[in-house]
Amino acid sequence: MVEPAVQVYGTWDRQFEPVLDAFRDNFAQRGEVGASIAVYHDGLPVVDGWAGHADKARTREWQAETLICVFSATKGVTSLCAHLLADRGELDLDAPVARYWPEFAAEDKDTIPVRYLLSHQAGLAATPRPVELEDVCDWERMTTMLAAMKPWWEPGTMSCYHANTFGWLVGEVVRRVSGMSVGEFVRRELAGPLGLDFFIGLPAAQRARLAEVDEEYPAVAEMRQIARIPDVVAAMLAGPWGLPWASMPEWQAAELPAVNGHGTARSLARMYAALACEGELDGVRLLSGRAAVERCREGQGQLHDLFVNMAAPDFPCEWGLGYTLNIGGHYGPNPRAFGFTGYGGSFAFADPEHRLSISYVTNLLRWPADPLEGDPRTRSLVDATYGCLRS
Repeated sequence: MVEPAVQVYGTWDRQFEPVLDAFRDNFAQRGEVGASIAVYHDGLPVVDGWAGHADKARTREWQAETLICVFSATKGVTSLCAHLLADRGELDLDAPVARYWPEFAAEDKDTIPVRYLLSHQAGLAATPRPVELEDVCDWERMTTMLAAMKPWWEPGTMSCYHANTFGWLVGEVVRRVSGMSVGEFVRRELAGPLGLDFFIGLPAAQRARLAEVDEEYPAVAEMRQIARIPDVVAAMLAGPWGLPWASMPEWQAAELPAVNGHGTARSLARMYAALACEGELDGVRLLSGRAAVERCREGQGQLHDLFVNMAAPDFPCEWGLGYTLNIGGHYGPNPRAFGFTGYGGSFAFADPEHRLSISYVTNLLRWPADPLEGDPRTRSLVDATYGCLRS
């Protein structure tokens, strides 16, 4: 029996119809449950599509305003908060973190620069003890713990993806400089001016719009079983990562700026569209110009990354300042594209050379069989989008 083609809703430019064909193929050939895709080109929305279901039982259709947790794609939003402050001259990325957060100087961390937090080099990729739900929902408890701890390695000599701690570390600097939590900063400085439907710390009133996430298989549990796993990675994986955390209302409501942003593909594509267009979109200027955007994708040097190179030993890992650089080509043919991908597949990125941004969000969490090749769902959408630019 042939499955009926999935109905895709939304609006799109006819030039970009192949993107919607690839989106349909993700449902027909790759097991997609519910998702949305958005593309901006030259500052204009050219794709805004959604399809499928918002729950595992497939009883609720995905809607235009359905929200979903994008996991680590949240880091791109949090990083932009820091870049806004740097662009305004309120935050020096080369200054010691302790200038803004004096308690951070404990355990000889007084010289660690802010850029090490953004590039996963600070040696604080995991907490010194296991944490529970009540810990991660308590901002003061988590930031106090991180400020007091000793780094796992000499900062600046290597990296290890700060999967969870990134949010508290960068977020506390944002809070100390601006006087606002990251969630409030996003509301006032990003979501409000640009009209973004995106939250770090999901309000109770928005929960009715939230899609239910499901894991194809327990990837985090499998990673914990890898032989010779570095101690810091084992400690990191014991934290608030993936399910069942993401289904808990308390976790959703807390401000976890590394992992629990909730929003739409439309909103992420719109935010990155401003970065693709020299910091401005629809008359709203986020960053002062090209130089400020360039700072986001400034490579911080190729280093061995304890987490990334555990999964892909030969991957030439290099972080930008809060963003993933396009070293593996997952963000299309332009090596200068930059963005962030979340656990399970959701992603968003900017390509300033093509004045392009793309975002895709999904409720089916899938760990790619080959990390170097990436998720076929996302690669198909990115390839189709760039194919439309060439046609």
